[in-house]
Parts: sequence; structure tokens; C-alpha cells
Amino acid sequence: MIQYILECIAFQLVFLLVYDLFLKRETFFQWNRLYLIGTYLISLLLPWVKIEALKTQVPERLYVYPEEWWNMNNAAEVAVVAQDSSLNFSWPAIVFLMGVLLSFALFTYKLGKLYSLRKKGELEHYNQFTKVVLKNSDAAFSFFKSIFLGDRVLAREHQNIIDHELVHIRQNHTYDLLFFELMRIISWFNPLVYVYQNRLSELHEFIADAEVAKNERIKHCELLLSQAFQSQNISFINQFFKSSLIKKRIVMLQKAKSGTIWKLKYLALLPVLLGMLVYTSCERDSNENTLSNTFEVDNVESLTPKEEQDFYVRLLDLSKQGGEWKLTLKDDNSTITFTHPVNEYSYISGPNGVPIKAAMQITSKVLASDFDIFEHSTNSMVAVGYSEGVPFSTVDEVPVFPGCENAADPRACFQKSIQKHISKNFRYPEEAQKLGAEGRVSVLFTIAEDGSITDIRKRGPHPLLEEETERIIARLPKMTPGIHQGKAVKVPFSIPIEFKLAQTNAIGAKVEMSTNNPQRMSMDDVMANLNAVPFATVEKAPVFPGCENASDSKECFKQSLYKHVGKHFRYPEDAQARGIQGRVAIMFTIAEDGSIQGIRYRGPDASLEQEALRIIKKLPQMQPAQNKGKSVAVAYSIPITFKLE
Repeated sequence: MIQYILECIAFQLVFLLVYDLFLKRETFFQWNRLYLIGTYLISLLLPWVKIEALKTQVPERLYVYPEEWWNMNNAAEVAVVAQDSSLNFSWPAIVFLMGVLLSFALFTYKLGKLYSLRKKGELEHYNQFTKVVLKNSDAAFSFFKSIFLGDRVLAREHQNIIDHELVHIRQNHTYDLLFFELMRIISWFNPLVYVYQNRLSELHEFIADAEVAKNERIKHCELLLSQAFQSQNISFINQFFKSSLIKKRIVMLQKAKSGTIWKLKYLALLPVLLGMLVYTSCERDSNENTLSNTFEVDNVESLTPKEEQDFYVRLLDLSKQGGEWKLTLKDDNSTITFTHPVNEYSYISGPNGVPIKAAMQITSKVLASDFDIFEHSTNSMVAVGYSEGVPFSTVDEVPVFPGCENAADPRACFQKSIQKHISKNFRYPEEAQKLGAEGRVSVLFTIAEDGSITDIRKRGPHPLLEEETERIIARLPKMTPGIHQGKAVKVPFSIPIEFKLAQTNAIGAKVEMSTNNPQRMSMDDVMANLNAVPFATVEKAPVFPGCENASDSKECFKQSLYKHVGKHFRYPEDAQARGIQGRVAIMFTIAEDGSIQGIRYRGPDASLEQEALRIIKKLPQMQPAQNKGKSVAVAYSIPITFKLE
């Protein structure tokens, strides 16, 4: 909306400059009247006009945010998406509404003043108008079909004045001024609407003077000069005696009629309009995610660093613009829509805990939906559909964890204490280990007004992991409650707890293993393996030696691959010495004959890549996969994470 307003004002300024420089001094009064009304209306419509033939793509400004914004905390702060039916106005909206109300009150006062003058005056009805004689006044003006005349105006001049005002009545000049009066109410903050009304008011007088003075120009000039006048300060009436206009009217009456050739000046409007149309038809370059309001990614739960930065830059920009906006993050299974929130307590937690004012809605086949929780693996964003309490990121005084009473940074101490509590009480369920259950459990809980832990909600890949997470959170101690606006309030808090099965070698390095389908790899790798059937969709998976009689061949394949990686894993010594760690993504194909082919890899360091490659090369010959009764090649990917402990 702010951009729209600024564009309207800019267009109006250009139109007025063209008028004052080229058209104002010409005697094409009716043309100028049409120009002023028309260009004002055009300025309101132009920002919405998009002409396909004039469309071009222009780059959006570059955004630079502090580097620390992209360094993520281990703990995720909560962000509440609260739906509130009550009205919440920002300060700019309140100022705007106050201005509208004040302008409307002034407009109403002017109408009341006119009504009072008419009621007190003596009415004389004629065919074309009604004359209102004002006592003890020498004013002369018209409003719609009423002509107001002071009783001190000389009687011999009445007819000349009435003829002048009848021009205003016949040409409906009052409607022009009322239009701009209404625009002044809506656009009270725009100084150019007052300029437009002033220019139009001048034109009305020039038009009426030109009509009346066709035969008696000198007499009409004398009339203007001779009167002692008393103007009514009402902006939407046509005033005969107005000091600021007398000189201009006399000058224009003496001016020779402009030659027809000078109407070509109106052609100056054409290049101006064309330039404005080119500007309004420009669109942002949609070839890059940073310039689009739809981000399509491989996996909404595992954004790459570039996807994450591009997404947050766009989200931050939209959230600061104000007005209505929408940003969509989607993959093949899920769509997450971010919009302008309906109340001031709607946030998501951005990089480094920076609160971003936004509401979020999830449509997904695989993500949690019962309480709309979403987060991706870097802990940079958590958004929860929760209707009570003040967000941790915005509460005036955060809850105080026991032991943090004298901490310099209560928020940091709270988060650190939560992490210590989880580490101290963490216990991987044995049954979950046997089942190979792992993954992230997202948990939301509330620190109530009395400091107790209530309303624990969780969502994870397996009930056993969810139960363990609830047990850990339920053991949190009672805290000093959060304070907001001087009162104890509920404070929701969310944190993800990771459950990962790991095998550790003799030197203390840990390798974490989990399977990925090819979509988790780069698009180049996926395209290079289009001749292979994805492991997730093949009818009969490749048979790993020892899995011939397994009831679930796919699960047996995965578990056997885990064991193979753990058995042959060796952390490169030079990588340890240099402190190198990270994830190596591996993609390979089990060919139609069961052999391992087409190994591709990508990692943070060549030594880690070579170790991952060595492990995969040692995989045994397998029975090939079957699809529609035929042996087929199957693409499989697995990330191997190297961590130093």
C-alpha cells in the first residue's frame, strides 16, 4: 500500500509539472479542466496497469544482512501464530484514520456552514437557480443551483454576477470541487490533492469569466476591481470575489486567445504516460527464488544454506513492507504459506532467534498437521499454531530458569539451561534402538503464569521417541513466570530434540547414518541418474546378501547398509588433524546385474569424500531390483556425517 501511495503521488507531481510548464497559461480552459480531472484519476489507476507488451524484468535491490544472522543457534525459539478476531491497528493506520476523521469533520462543518447561510438568507426562486440573499454581507458565490449574494453588493452588478455564477451551475463545477474534497478526506496526507483543487478552482473562474466577458470584457474587469469583497473560506464553492484570484482573472481576461496550433502541447502527455506505463509494467525477475514469492525446493525440512538465506531475505523484506503479502515454500509433498499476520503477537523465529512478523499455514501429506508444527533441520525456524501466551522472542521478561536469577542475559541462560536439562535427562529408548527409530521430535510446552510446565505437545517420527521427549520436558523444574506489560503471562516455548543412532570407532569419531532418496541430492546428480528407478518407488528392492529371506527387503537393505558403513568406517587422520567434519552425500546405482556403479559424492573436504567413496566401493554384489517383472537399475543415496567428539 505504501508503494502504491508513493507511486500515485509521484505520477501526480509529474502531471502537475507538465500542466504548470506547458498548459497553465493557455486559454484552452475546458481542455485544461479535462486534463486536471483526467490525470488525477489516471494517477490512481496507473500503478495497477500492467501492459504485457511493455513488460520487462528488472533486478530487485540486493540485500545484505549481518553474517551472524546466518549462524544458527542450537536451540530454537518459539514463534506463535495466533488467530485473533479482534481488530489490531498499527500506529500508521491509527494516524491515517485520525486524519480521515478530522478531514471528514471539517468537511461536515463546511456543509453545516452553508446550510446555516441558506437557512438565514432570503430565498428567491427562479427557473435556473435559487438566489439566497445574505444580510450584512458582500459575498458572492454559488453552490450547486444556489447563488448566494450579499445585500451590500450593488444591485446594478447583480446581473453580471448571476450570469457568471450560472456558468458554474450549467457546467456542474460544484461536482468537480466536491470530487477533490472527497479526495482530500481520503488522501489528507497528500499535498498535491490540494494543489489539484486549487488549479481547478482557478480554471472554473477563467471559464465563467470567458463566457460572461465575450461582449463586455472591460465592464467585467471593472466589476472585479471595484468590489470590496468578503470571501467565504469554503473550498468547494465557486466564489466570485476571491482576493487570490482577482489578479489572475483580470490577466487571463486580457490575454489573447491561444492559437489552435498550441493544442499540440497536450501531446507532451503521451511520452509521460508511456514512461509511466513502462514503469508500472516492469516486474521483478522471477528466475531466481530471491525475487519470487514462491520458493520451490527439494525438501522443505532440509533447506540448503543458499535456499535458507534466499528464503529469509525475501521473508524479512515482505514482513517489513506492511500491507497484504504472501510467500510460499513448497516441495512435492508440502506447501507452507506465510502471510501478513492478523495480530501483533504473530511471529516466526528467524535466523539467530530474530522474530519475523508473519503467520503461517501448512498443507502437507507428510508434515505434522494436528497442531501445525514445522521446522527444518538447521533449527532456524519453528512456527506453531498456538493461540495462547506471549512468544518467548517478544515477551518483556522471559521465564527465569532456576539458577538464572542473576544472569546477565536471561534468554541465553534459559536456552542453555534447557539444553543442559535435556542432555542430563536424555535416554534413548531401547525398543526404539532395536527398531532403528530415529529422527527429530518437535516439542512445544508452556510456562504458565505460576511458572509450572503445562500443555506439552510433541510431534516426531515414532511414538517411543515422542514419549521420551514428553518425559524429559515433564521433568523441567518450576520457574519464575514470564512478565509482559507488568503481568505474569503464559510463555510458549519450542525446541527440537534429535534422536540419532550412531556408531563410534576406536578413536572417538562418530558416524551418523540415515537413508535418503535421490531427491535429497543435488539436481545435477538426480538428472544424471534418471535412467535408474528410485529406491523408494521400486517394486522389489535389491537384495543385500543375508536379506534373502527377510519379510521386509527394503528395511533389511537399509539396516545392512548401516552395518556395512559402520564396519568399514575410518575417520581420515589428516581430516582429524585439521578439524574437518561435515556430511558427505553419496549416490550410487545398483545395476541390473547387482553391481555397484555410478558412484557420485559431494562433501566439505576431499579426504572425507574419498573415505565415503572407499566405503561404498566395498559394498558386495547384490541381487538386482525388480520392477514390473524385470531387473532394473536402482538409484540410492545416503549421507555419511563425520563428527569429531
